Amino acid sequence: MRLVIAEKPSVAAAYAAALGIKGKKDGYFEDDGYIISWCIGHLVELAEAAAYGEQYKKWSYESLPILPQEWQYAVSEDKKKQFETLKQLMHRADVSEVVNACDAGREGELIFRFVYHVAGCEKPMRRLWLSSMETSAIKAGFDDLKDGKGYDALYSSALCRAKADWIIGINATRLFSCLYGKTLNVGRVQTPTLKMLADRDAAITNFKKEKYYHVRLALSGAEAASERISDSGEADALKAACETSAAVCLSVTKEKKTAAPPKLFDLTSLQREANRIYGYTAKQTLDLAQALYEKRLLTYPRTDSSFLTDDMGGTAEKIAALLMGKLPFMQGVKFTPDVSRTLDSGQVSDHHAIIPTMELAKTDLSTLPETEKNILTLAGARLLSAAAEPHVYEAVKAVFECAGTQFTATGKTVLCGGWKDLEALYRATLKGKPDEDGGDAAALPEFSEGQAFEHPAARVTAHDTTPPKQHTEASLLSAMERAGNEDTDPDAERRGLGTPATRAAVIEKLVKCGFVERKGKQLIPTKNGNNLVCVLPDMLTSPMLTAEWENALTQIAKGKSDPDSFMQGIEAMAREMVKTYPFLSDGKKDLFKEEKPSVGKCPRCGAPVYEGKKNYYCSDRGCGFVMWKNDRFFEERKTAFTPKIAAALLKSGRAKVKGLYSPKTGKTYDGTVLLADTGGKYVNYRIEVQKK
Repeated sequence: MRLVIAEKPSVAAAYAAALGIKGKKDGYFEDDGYIISWCIGHLVELAEAAAYGEQYKKWSYESLPILPQEWQYAVSEDKKKQFETLKQLMHRADVSEVVNACDAGREGELIFRFVYHVAGCEKPMRRLWLSSMETSAIKAGFDDLKDGKGYDALYSSALCRAKADWIIGINATRLFSCLYGKTLNVGRVQTPTLKMLADRDAAITNFKKEKYYHVRLALSGAEAASERISDSGEADALKAACETSAAVCLSVTKEKKTAAPPKLFDLTSLQREANRIYGYTAKQTLDLAQALYEKRLLTYPRTDSSFLTDDMGGTAEKIAALLMGKLPFMQGVKFTPDVSRTLDSGQVSDHHAIIPTMELAKTDLSTLPETEKNILTLAGARLLSAAAEPHVYEAVKAVFECAGTQFTATGKTVLCGGWKDLEALYRATLKGKPDEDGGDAAALPEFSEGQAFEHPAARVTAHDTTPPKQHTEASLLSAMERAGNEDTDPDAERRGLGTPATRAAVIEKLVKCGFVERKGKQLIPTKNGNNLVCVLPDMLTSPMLTAEWENALTQIAKGKSDPDSFMQGIEAMAREMVKTYPFLSDGKKDLFKEEKPSVGKCPRCGAPVYEGKKNYYCSDRGCGFVMWKNDRFFEERKTAFTPKIAAALLKSGRAKVKGLYSPKTGKTYDGTVLLADTGGKYVNYRIEVQKK
């Protein structure tokens, strides 16, 4: 019996269907010759630091660095049942070999090996290496299983990545949290991402606006503009000179240009476009794509590929034809999709690009939640655009001379709309205009060299230089994708900061930890976020660390570099980091101290008054002013002494309160509480009854 372990249940189901295995059990499929089960992503992970001893349960500088020599592993409570299922299956007497059918990549190798190791399995390993989920590809893959030992080097690189992230993340987080007295999450991906946001914010803050001018000539229905002019007087003088001179055409250049159709979506580009068009966060887009995947309407979303495998041509054609009938904006459009340019098996590793599925044929789009329908339509529109003709146009540039200065006019003539025509149809259905949607230049009149325009009308336009824009999730995802790429080995499995599957989580963690806040579509670092990137060493805030690791891990995966040497370097880095930051000056210790919001100003000394657990107290301890929440005055009237009441008393000495209880009558009434402070140890209050 052969035990096959997939990375996720849906993939296991696809394998079972392709192999004709119909016997469904609790946690696996079984038929003659095959048992097919699954992990749930990272089923087994490296244990937390506390697993290595009592001394690590509390965070302290003295316990650092934490450098495990015998690594511990853990299975989360919600995944233990499936782990036990896999463990039992691995040790079944009739199971002769185990097939690693997890995703074809570094992390897929790690997921399987951790389960195999912790389960104590020693049975022979085979490896299924697939990039396509077409039935024919699955069958061919099972006919050509590889020896699992051939992937030992890949596993070594995956293990080094996991251990290195653990060592640097755990030690850096604990070190700087202990130093500053606040939990400061530090990570190889998270912190450089925060640095990019902080750098952009600083560039905006330090930006100095400058004015500049253009002189523009009206020439036979077209407008030719000068270069930037920094002085308004100079611009006015040029305008006047042009109006008494002749503008002569020096040159006309025409260039045929082609804009290739866009690539299919990987997860990052889908998240980027959904943010730009619909304002969805990266996490929202991932969640929506996952929901559509679980409804079998969208292919697997956590992919970094923008191509389909070569054997998917027929499937892609059927889906494209289906989309033309299903998508409202395609009704009546004559279009023959050419999916060939979307096919390239060499560009697909773990998973192919994101496209709708044939399940769409049985689905009424109107029954889907609007958010899901938007994502599905977006993915469908992208498939059609990717299968359309290139956009071809003629770019025209005419240069004129007037009053000794050159002026330029540009235009564009569309020769073949191609994919942009389809995109325009889709965009026309959108409720709001997406950001950064620029219009095309108009066609120019026919100009000829030597053509003259006497006394052309001229005008001066004033402009201001603009600061860079705050990052949106769309622009940040692009920046994460590109970060450090110029320093990364072209053969590296991972490029940029994070992976398509983790980038959304990184952004959400920065927000959750209080280092970043959302303002509309913008992502803006908080005070704590800016402070954090300032206090951390450059190695933790630069994408260079990721680039260096990926280069080293690539060599390990190729069997050309020693994993032990890599880990020794990581441990040395952790030791040096702890050694470099043994203490802080008193001034820096309070850098991340929470600033309490004040309730108001003290009526005695004017210092801020803060809310405590039992009172409202003056921040100047020498003052002695305090209002107790359990004051007898409020307890007798069965009224909670709320911050709202305290704020009103501090502001004006009076607070309107509803539902005051009268001990004499047993009834409630509305009145005004007055602050009657005599400057003594205790603060007094009295009632001003509202007149009806």
